[in-house]
Amino acid sequence: MRRIEDDNLPTRRARRGFRKDSSGATAVEFALIALPFIAMMGAIIETGILYFADSALDNATSEASRLIRTGQAQQSGFDAAAFRQKVCDGVTPLFTCSGIKVDVRTTTDFSSADVGTPVKADGSFDDSKFKYDAGHGTDIVVVRVYYEWPAMLNLLAKDSSLNGNHLLAAVTAFRNEPFSW
Repeated sequence: MRRIEDDNLPTRRARRGFRKDSSGATAVEFALIALPFIAMMGAIIETGILYFADSALDNATSEASRLIRTGQAQQSGFDAAAFRQKVCDGVTPLFTCSGIKVDVRTTTDFSSADVGTPVKADGSFDDSKFKYDAGHGTDIVVVRVYYEWPAMLNLLAKDSSLNGNHLLAAVTAFRNEPFSW
């Protein structure tokens, strides 16, 4: 008596051969991991560029703030636009100068300095209360500089974002040198 399974013998051999054949396995495995791998690499690159841009903004703010701290900005009659230009000179290849927002103000002591982020509840940037007051000798000055960095991969910008962009900030507080002007 013949078994029913023997009727499917060519099919069983084909299945067994297919399981042992691994010639396309690499292509299938790559297809499964390619998209997550490329997304992860893109996120790593975007994060690295974001940290580089933030560091450049911080350095440019520190360099421009030195002009206020030493009294050179006050002596030269700087206003907000001239100070923004000095910050922009330090980050020109990375940033568009029109997007740089500056807030320079004096305060009575370091503990009462306003270093909060000017973002409204709806997620928009609020620079309506920004001013430029570089102070006089021995005044305490707080310099805040902001820039909306466009997100390349919007996946990273969902939690800590400003209208889909990253908000880069550089803040420095210092006491002006005792200059007489």
